[in-house]
Amino acid sequence: MDRDEIIRLLATTDADEVRALLKAADQTRRRLVGDEVYLRGIIEFSNHCVRNCRYCGLRRGNKALRRYRIPDDEVLDLAARVRDAGIGTVVLQAGEDPAHTAEYICRLVRRIKDATGLTITLSIGERSYGDYRAFKASGADRYLLKHETADPELYRRLHPDSDYDNRIRCLKWLKELGYETGAGNMVGLPGQTLATLADDILLMRELDIDMIGIGPFIPHPDTPLKNAAVGDLGLVLKVIAVTRLVTGNTNIPATTALGALDPEIRLGALASGANVVMPDFTPAHYKQHYEIYPGRSRVSSDIREVLAGLEKDLAGINLCIGQGSGGRRNRSDG
Repeated sequence: MDRDEIIRLLATTDADEVRALLKAADQTRRRLVGDEVYLRGIIEFSNHCVRNCRYCGLRRGNKALRRYRIPDDEVLDLAARVRDAGIGTVVLQAGEDPAHTAEYICRLVRRIKDATGLTITLSIGERSYGDYRAFKASGADRYLLKHETADPELYRRLHPDSDYDNRIRCLKWLKELGYETGAGNMVGLPGQTLATLADDILLMRELDIDMIGIGPFIPHPDTPLKNAAVGDLGLVLKVIAVTRLVTGNTNIPATTALGALDPEIRLGALASGANVVMPDFTPAHYKQHYEIYPGRSRVSSDIREVLAGLEKDLAGINLCIGQGSGGRRNRSDG
């Protein structure tokens, strides 16, 4: 599928063609990655961040946000809850926190790996090659670093203190070091076009990204983009579907952002090519302050309730919860 064809599919408003697109993505998902939906338990262990991204509620310029860091022993207890829930992967997610030195992260990863045996995913932003190498040596298996947009000029406008080339360089380093690597983009960013979205999809294919997170842009009231429109959910589903067709056997989450806007749309994503769900194990008294976008705290913190509801919903679309860590299938399949 080339750029022009991707743009055409993303632009279509013909109901029959949209249904055919989503169905084709669902069939491709079934053929290449199966009918299991894999779970990753998220722990948002710090909301401190040195970056000032114009869309994110964690931006350092947001003085209204109450900051926190979850103590190490509590993070370890939360990781044990992930394991005890039968989930094979824990995701340690945070802003770019200056307190998180390489030594600190390595120690935390080792403790969790030794205590739980879980597959460990880090999502803590841009670091040096040496840091990434040290994290891998300490037991980290995967790394999530969304590229956000493949348009360098749009990236610059959204990230006034970041560099697009360095973001791509970091993703290449992660692949080189053997991480199962995640990237992804937002749909509906101010200034984004369908051509930009097509470039996002092609970039992730070019980089051979293993896990692709695609969600709607949701404006945060304490950011410069507070008056922007929410990303179109129908377009999000089309982007997920085309990404499945283009990238084949990648893991694609039905993101938390979709669930925050509309739980039914998140289920729709799982029927349109997505195959991963990421339950949030962050305790409610912390999660209410990890507000990258508004509405996250409305998602239930009762994990038993969340998993029971998910299992029931999946049965309704002929899917089931997968066992184990759910790594990317053999790349030759895609």
